Amino acid sequence: MSLQLQVDASLKSFNSFGVEVRASLFAEAHNDFDVREALQYSVDQQLPLLVIGGGSNLLLTGDVHALVLRMASRGIRVLEDDGERVVVEAEAGEVWHAFVLWTLAQGMSGLENLSLIPGTVGAAPMQNIGAYGVEIKDVFAGLTALDRQTGELRDFTLAECTFGYRDSVFKQQPGRWLILRVRFALSRMARLHLEYGPVRQRLTEQGIEQPTASDVSRAISSIRSEKLPDPAVLGNAGSFFKNPLVSAVLADELKRMYPELIGYPQADGQVKLAAGWLIEAAGWKGYRELDAGVHRLQSLVLVNYGSATGMQLLALAQRIQADIEQRFAVQLEMEPNVY
Repeated sequence: MSLQLQVDASLKSFNSFGVEVRASLFAEAHNDFDVREALQYSVDQQLPLLVIGGGSNLLLTGDVHALVLRMASRGIRVLEDDGERVVVEAEAGEVWHAFVLWTLAQGMSGLENLSLIPGTVGAAPMQNIGAYGVEIKDVFAGLTALDRQTGELRDFTLAECTFGYRDSVFKQQPGRWLILRVRFALSRMARLHLEYGPVRQRLTEQGIEQPTASDVSRAISSIRSEKLPDPAVLGNAGSFFKNPLVSAVLADELKRMYPELIGYPQADGQVKLAAGWLIEAAGWKGYRELDAGVHRLQSLVLVNYGSATGMQLLALAQRIQADIEQRFAVQLEMEPNVY
């Protein structure tokens, strides 16, 4: 077998919370053959297979009695380029932000609002990652995934992915699809999205009146750096809770009680509330218990100050959920996958 297996491997450096847990077996997949070999080995040994990317959307609550396979495939290819529209394919193991910077360096726009999001290309469609008014679905051109039930490869169209807010068919069917590579439809004619959040304000502060896609990327990277802690310095998984969708009736009721409430009306009549506002209003911002806490600057971010366990972080998250439901009758949903 060409797959290099490590026994009783530490996963501390493979999850952005920096939680110290161990895996029964660990391996890295650098190509499709490695993936198939790992899949067959897990079947033969009757051992669960846990596939990870950058570990930036993962909360490990204990030792992992499985074969942990880290997607480490690399490669970026231009499939189509008519001088305006460009289709680019990237392997699942490519680091997301490095890939975004590569597209910008090649004169391609479309991904600049998704700059500095941690993780890998293969994990991006799972969550339909989004930021500053742009989601993966807006630039998606297809992907290739391995069906773990049949071993067959399948190409997915935009419609087949059933993308939603931080959701996709790959999240709805956990453990079935293993994403191998993703395709993006980008443009050489920049169509910038500047209206969401403080992006335009930041560009104005920098004296940039006619920004390029790279200018937008740098502005968003600086904003994210100020708002969100670096996982290399302080363990975290970015935003821990989704912004909840509630009925317009409940949103109006809450608005009467809390005039400062932040909400965004949706096309379907629901209202998306700012989870960070709810958590901060409930007094959780900056809370710390042992080494598990809520970031002092961003209440959506749970952090590991050093030696917190996954169970301690999960318990804190569940306490916050219970408190928000009791105070506001709103259920918060966790973004990271809990294992």
